[in-house]
Amino acid sequence: MKIHVDGASGAMVAPFCQPELEWDFRVDRVVSINTSGHKYGLVYPGLGWIVWRDRDALPESMVFYASYLGGDMPTLALNFSRPGAQVLLQYYNFLRLGRDGYRAVQQGSIDVAKYLSEEIGRMGPFELVSDGSTIPVFAWRLREGHTDKWTLYDLADRLRMKGWLVPAYPMADDLAEVTLQRIVVRLGLSRDLATSLLTDMAGEVAFLDGLDAPLPRPTETGSHFHH
Repeated sequence: MKIHVDGASGAMVAPFCQPELEWDFRVDRVVSINTSGHKYGLVYPGLGWIVWRDRDALPESMVFYASYLGGDMPTLALNFSRPGAQVLLQYYNFLRLGRDGYRAVQQGSIDVAKYLSEEIGRMGPFELVSDGSTIPVFAWRLREGHTDKWTLYDLADRLRMKGWLVPAYPMADDLAEVTLQRIVVRLGLSRDLATSLLTDMAGEVAFLDGLDAPLPRPTETGSHFHH
């Protein structure tokens, strides 16, 4: 069985912080890897790339041939012509930071993620689903039977009033009744900022737990906030 690795986050973290983990082309069945530079490549949105093991693994249907400047030029870009600023910035970051620099940045994000997840896990209402120890992303859910006054959507709305975007959303169809809340830690979310988030979060949990009655539920499923 061939495997196409969708490593949007992990592909920019594992090579630097878990070099012993075999997930890439060291695994014979892996034929392609894709990732997003705007997540952990430290580049602004718009950059992503994919690498195939060899030419045989590349679907011919994805190659677009254009007659350009007197020759035949194959391209894999989704758009034939687009700005190259993100590519230039990613190249600069790779050269400027190097492996040691990226390791320091990504490990710093993992350390903050583990700090946040440990502190949130200690809060009474929550049960961790992941802890951010492999990639700096983690999620939690409400403990069963903790409360019928509020949901994670309510907490997300309360945190948004304080300027924090901590999304809550349901799982896929077979687990649609399970709601998770998630934090993605990237460069810029310092430990001091994380401590401020924890302070606000504890305050909003106390507010919600102190309600005399359940909050009114919206007619639509989930939060009333939409992107």
